[in-house]
Amino acid sequence: MNKKIGFILALVVISLMMLTTVNAGLFDFLGGDTNNQTANDNETFIVGFDAEFPPYGYKDDSGNYTGFDLDLAKEVCERNNWTFKAQPIDWDAKDAELDSGSIDCIWNGFTMDGRENDYTWSKPYFDNKQIFVVRGDSNITSIADLANKTVETQKDSSALAALEGDNKTIADTFATLTQVADYNTAFMDLESGACDAVAMDIGVAEYDIKNKNDSSVEFVILNESITTEKYGIGFKQGNDDLKDQVQATLDEMFKDGTVAKIAEKYGISQDALIQP
Repeated sequence: MNKKIGFILALVVISLMMLTTVNAGLFDFLGGDTNNQTANDNETFIVGFDAEFPPYGYKDDSGNYTGFDLDLAKEVCERNNWTFKAQPIDWDAKDAELDSGSIDCIWNGFTMDGRENDYTWSKPYFDNKQIFVVRGDSNITSIADLANKTVETQKDSSALAALEGDNKTIADTFATLTQVADYNTAFMDLESGACDAVAMDIGVAEYDIKNKNDSSVEFVILNESITTEKYGIGFKQGNDDLKDQVQATLDEMFKDGTVAKIAEKYGISQDALIQP
């Protein structure tokens, strides 16, 4: 190779390396993350959650992440002198997030049933019943009264899965079982009389009823449930040390009444809590 050409090529390579280094440094200085990952260490507890699942995890009117499960996790961090980080995730990518270490756990109304061997689990802490909500001025007081009635539920929900699965005999008595995009729509239909009942999670139902301050209609939950499932905290398989530490702290919070106090804040019934 011509020495002059080789010298020029060497200068080009060095220039490119310097430019890359400067750009990376500038990006870091501006708060960027060249790997697009959340920094994690032994003093930071990163909770993966669905940011659109009240009351367990969601964004409030001020734009802050909050919720029953996030408040529990935050208290666990305070008692262990950890830094708490709420990390919203694409729910379909939750396993990849956990396996990569970008989150430490999935804590967000996370159903254990059917996933027992997929994660290292905490003890179940919440009994999530699937129930029906009706208008208080209706004559519906039992599941039997829903025969020939119009019932709505959210698409891809646990209530829908139950009514299309093991509890299909209940749905077969309805006039219709309609899927809607979200429970706000279902409650508006219930209020207007467009449907007679809404099938949903008890925790979500209690939260929504508590916050329907703009409604002139009273909503009530039928005593009979469709089915039930247990919520737990899902850790990466084999991460027993972290699970045990979180569990021990959560046990303390149950015993001293902290869990019950946080549940009350979100309108969650004490009966839904599973004492360790």
